[in-house]
Amino acid sequence: MLTNASSACCLVGLGLLVAAGMPSAQAPKPGDVVFATGFDTEAERGAWPAAPFAEWAEGVDGSQGLRVHVEAGQESAAHMVSIPVDLEPFRGCKLFLECMAKADNVSKPLQPYLGAKFMLHYLSETSGPFWQNQNDVYGTFDWKKLSFVAPIAPDATGGQISLGLQESSGTVSFDDIRISVYKTAPPARPQPPADPGPVFRGHNLPRLRGVMSPNAPTDEDLRVLGQEWNANVMRRQITRNWGQPGTDRDLAEYDQWFEGKLAELDRDLEACQRYGIQVVIDMHSPPGGRYENSDLAIFNEPLYQDHFVELWEKMARRYRGHPAVWGYDLVNEPVQNLPSPPGVADYLGTQVRAARAIRAIDPDTPIFIEACEWDSAQGFRELEPVDVPHVIYQVHMYVPGEFTHQGVFSKVTGIRYPGEIGGVMWDKEQLRKVLAPVREFQLAYNVHIYCGEFSAIRWAPGAADYLRDCIELFEEYGWDWTYHAYREWDGWSLEHGPDPENHEPTAEPSDRMQVLLGWFARNVKP
Repeated sequence: MLTNASSACCLVGLGLLVAAGMPSAQAPKPGDVVFATGFDTEAERGAWPAAPFAEWAEGVDGSQGLRVHVEAGQESAAHMVSIPVDLEPFRGCKLFLECMAKADNVSKPLQPYLGAKFMLHYLSETSGPFWQNQNDVYGTFDWKKLSFVAPIAPDATGGQISLGLQESSGTVSFDDIRISVYKTAPPARPQPPADPGPVFRGHNLPRLRGVMSPNAPTDEDLRVLGQEWNANVMRRQITRNWGQPGTDRDLAEYDQWFEGKLAELDRDLEACQRYGIQVVIDMHSPPGGRYENSDLAIFNEPLYQDHFVELWEKMARRYRGHPAVWGYDLVNEPVQNLPSPPGVADYLGTQVRAARAIRAIDPDTPIFIEACEWDSAQGFRELEPVDVPHVIYQVHMYVPGEFTHQGVFSKVTGIRYPGEIGGVMWDKEQLRKVLAPVREFQLAYNVHIYCGEFSAIRWAPGAADYLRDCIELFEEYGWDWTYHAYREWDGWSLEHGPDPENHEPTAEPSDRMQVLLGWFARNVKP
């Protein structure tokens, strides 16, 4: 077991001052080393606290490493050792974290973010606690690199690097930890113009308010949505294999599936036109799929990026001028944990490339651009406006995730809103702070914002209050919005009650449904 218990200060200081090769007051630059350590010297080993499940063992190429072992049956606890890392000089930056790891019979956990973990954690008053690591690390493998990119909040405090196993058994070893600057903090936004002038929205209605679609809506679904609920917009997802890595690699098979989805979309657009619903066409599952670290293949492999652009050209030719189409949503929830290879467009460049290809065919239909980091509000911190006409910027809102997704990615439930979550008091004003990067972007560049997804799981205490507060902020800011989701999975359903064991719709409208229907009643039809 580890017996060293000396202070970590010397190691963190080494990482910041010596390894980075710069004075602490100097502004960071891409490539600067934030932190670097192995386990070969007494000072390096002494930085880590003692733990009964961890020991010093063989590292890479005969060096010394850190090994964590957990017996089968003890998976319920987190078995990790941690040291602090000073993130204050790197607030607003994106950091690239990498280490070497080796695993022996690490059990597959219930969730992809669990298992063998090389993890960064910090606190943020505005956006809540932050955790990130490479997903789906389990099984048996020889030494290989684990890596990910992490955004550092402008108010990040309490940074920690953790190594070990969470809700898994087996053995995992670590060596050669390194953190470097991937992107520096973006420049300050320009001051909003005194006379901003009109904003392109792609419609002339007071507001578009609606829902995310079922995976395959029926005519009856659309009739209820448009006529009974009075929704006037639907984000129509073209999706399959959500959350599964390594899918959609066979382009011939993918195209056959995609052609079938376009035939369904043709039918849905005709129905939506009858029922007064505008449609956002959402590329939810692009060719090439996602990697195990959640990165999209289209940001890394020219084959899939080229095909992605070709598919949007095909849809632009097919739907140009369609009266039921509000716009083209290029890619759902971009994630880029690793830099794109040389010569390959990154998450934003890929969207720009597709947008310009569309504009060569369809000059008018709105195009939606999404931010990185799952299209979260924090992704807008680094987002820059694109040089493409008739663009709308989209955001998704699931913060704090411990509340909105309780019981989905963990077994913890009973987390209430409004209330203290993760040491932060969450209420409407805290949600305003979360959305601040989007609002600042909107005002600085005089652009329209659309919230394509927001939700809280139906058994979350206070879910109706959360939805009400979100919508009131969207309305205050003039954003169009769609709730996630309508008749997709009953966990998000407005037509089901708070009991997770009851999978039947309720006879009376849920309090969440009443919130949405109250806003839909204000809609004007196209």
